[in-house]
Amino acid sequence: MATKTQVAALFLCLLFSAAAKPRRSYRPCQELVFYFHDVLFNGHNYNNATAAIVGSPQWGNKTVMAVPNNFGDMVVFDDPITLDNNFHAPPVGRAQGMYFYDQKSAYGAWLGFSFLFNSTEYVGTLNFAGADPLLNKTRDISVIGGTGDFFMARGIATMMTDAFEGDVYFRLRVDIKLYECW
Repeated sequence: MATKTQVAALFLCLLFSAAAKPRRSYRPCQELVFYFHDVLFNGHNYNNATAAIVGSPQWGNKTVMAVPNNFGDMVVFDDPITLDNNFHAPPVGRAQGMYFYDQKSAYGAWLGFSFLFNSTEYVGTLNFAGADPLLNKTRDISVIGGTGDFFMARGIATMMTDAFEGDVYFRLRVDIKLYECW
């Protein structure tokens, strides 16, 4: 009889110790804020353009966004990244990648891009991927890796449209919270 009581007590101790296991902290290990500036080629702004439509639906063309909602357009970009919202501020890196408009019924895109840093403050890359529902005030995409100062980084990037001028120019504020830092 004593052995059953001892086994039950041992079982309860193990159960409570497993339940009391400390939870993982979800505080970011690094927080960063950058702006990237996208100037879409429109047929007349070659010298200033940092992005171009490289694919479009049959009814579209490569200098004007497709109707409706830019659906089917694929854009590649090589945009400057700055620490503030001034387009003419010295860049700390480049945002390079692509986005394509993937929704007929609303403005929405899918993004895949990297921030490439080669400055005195940061060296390396941060890689991003995810859906971008453009009509939302803030949008989260995944930080899926990195190199250099951001080796194997994981986290969330919250993007906000900071400014735009029609289809030609937009500026995004990107708040990055890294939860895995090496």
